[in-house]
Amino acid sequence: MFQPMADPTPSGRPPADLSSVQLFKGLAADELHAIVSTAHQVSRAAGEHFFEQGGPAEFFYVLTAGRVKMTQITPEGHQVVLRLVGPGSPFGGVSAFGEPTYPVGADAIEASTALGWDGRTMARLLRGHATLAVNALHFVASRLRDVQDRYRELVTERVERRVARTLLRLARDTGRKVEGGVLIDLPLSREDLAEMTGTTIYTVSRLISGWEEKGLVEGGRQRIVSRKPHGRVGSAEDL
Repeated sequence: MFQPMADPTPSGRPPADLSSVQLFKGLAADELHAIVSTAHQVSRAAGEHFFEQGGPAEFFYVLTAGRVKMTQITPEGHQVVLRLVGPGSPFGGVSAFGEPTYPVGADAIEASTALGWDGRTMARLLRGHATLAVNALHFVASRLRDVQDRYRELVTERVERRVARTLLRLARDTGRKVEGGVLIDLPLSREDLAEMTGTTIYTVSRLISGWEEKGLVEGGRQRIVSRKPHGRVGSAEDL
């Protein structure tokens, strides 16, 4: 549900961790406070929607806690996992740029909290704060680059390398150092990984089993530890 955003701290200043969010980088404290004070706090339990594909594009979000899965359903009814959103990342941005509906869905994969602005409010904020607008453009450009990279991989690369690169990206974006390697710190099923790489669960399971035998990864139920990430890419390229 939507709740008005109260002053984040007794001083009226936003918490320090928000100033480190890429969208808010370089904003003065009073600017950031003014922006955050217009937001609503949104909470979703695991499995609940922030929004559905084809639904009205009403709100722009910045995730502050939890994990969100962005998906798209094809005309044939297949689900494609487009990306996984972690704390500090914006999503649902089309609402601020005049799009009437969301082209994708966003589901919490664990208990999640976000700041939400309605599209008109965010559009007004972008017009009024040049730094915020530039940061938003950088974010859009990075998302476009990611889409281009994934399209190139799907068209030109073998499935082994696509899966390896996806695991590397997840380790980079969500990784947490643990004994023996880097834990991809989010619930990740073999089906999720197959959807993200345009292949089958059987193929993903076969590849991960092979990498486990070589000591490159440690798999588990919705858990993957990367032991030698650079070695895994080399192995995929050799294949």
